[in-house]
Amino acid sequence: MIRTLIVDDEPLARTAIRNMLRHHADVEIARECESGAEAVAAIASHSPSLVFLDVQMPEVDGFGVLQALQRRPFPHVIFVTAFDRYAVRAFEVHALDYLLKPFDRDRFDAALDRARQHVQHSAATPAWGGQLDRVIVRAEGRIVFLASGEIDWIEAQGNYVNLHCGGRTHLLREAIGSLEARLDPRIFPRISRSVIVNVDSIRELRPLFRGDYQVVLRDGALLHLSHRYRANLNRNALGAL
Repeated sequence: MIRTLIVDDEPLARTAIRNMLRHHADVEIARECESGAEAVAAIASHSPSLVFLDVQMPEVDGFGVLQALQRRPFPHVIFVTAFDRYAVRAFEVHALDYLLKPFDRDRFDAALDRARQHVQHSAATPAWGGQLDRVIVRAEGRIVFLASGEIDWIEAQGNYVNLHCGGRTHLLREAIGSLEARLDPRIFPRISRSVIVNVDSIRELRPLFRGDYQVVLRDGALLHLSHRYRANLNRNALGAL
């Protein structure tokens, strides 16, 4: 069960989130809070995995709630607000998603699905401190939040990288070496000078020559594993190679 907290000073907003959560049998609402101060206490006592957190609240706002938290690890957070100007700041404090009021059920369910993946991953994987678990991309006037698990592979293009995500491509202004340093190397090994791959997206490794391999992804994409980077793949990824 995903233990969840709803924090919003507007009763109608709390009701809307509660009603949408009723369609998800794996979600348990531990508490509803109408203020930031109440939320801080509730997070400490209920240890939720997920918090739907309003940004603008009297006395202690959503960002103030996160600053006041003492519990480790922090719960996953989906910000809920009527204002889009806080989106970048929300990413900086590691919010999973940013729901802009009013939102429909499809948008809500997409945010919850992303949170569900993170909660399950956190439960199954030991903590790897300081590693990047989401990327923010600006595209066509929009701000897109990508969970790192959505990225299949990363391709260098000078001082930029292309993030390949389920058939979609996002251009990010960051050098591949800088991004590599912020990703979990067990999940995102670098396999050549210009490519990082998500090991969960690999379907097959085909031997080529001189220790090189062709990497076949689940979506059919073909990448090249250089023998110089072969050690970056752990034993589980390499199998019997």
